[in-house]
Amino acid sequence: MKPEWTESLREKLDQHYAWPALYTFKFIVPKGKEQEVVALFPQHTATQRASKNGNYSSITIQMMMPSSDAIVLVYEAASSIEGIIAL
Repeated sequence: MKPEWTESLREKLDQHYAWPALYTFKFIVPKGKEQEVVALFPQHTATQRASKNGNYSSITIQMMMPSSDAIVLVYEAASSIEGIIAL
């Protein structure tokens, strides 16, 4: 992830949220990669929905986050999953 992108994300999050705050993570992943995303959130329930043709799944997870830095760390960890798209 580019440092400019992460700094911009931190700034936007800090402007929009008062920490701690409930944050919704949304990802789109290729079929078969769902468990890799869910493994990033071991103590939280993920909502999954397959695409029309079944080639992709959308995954949504809500969790209480202490800061924008914690959110950036999650996105950095998720970026290692091949084919993932963060929304």
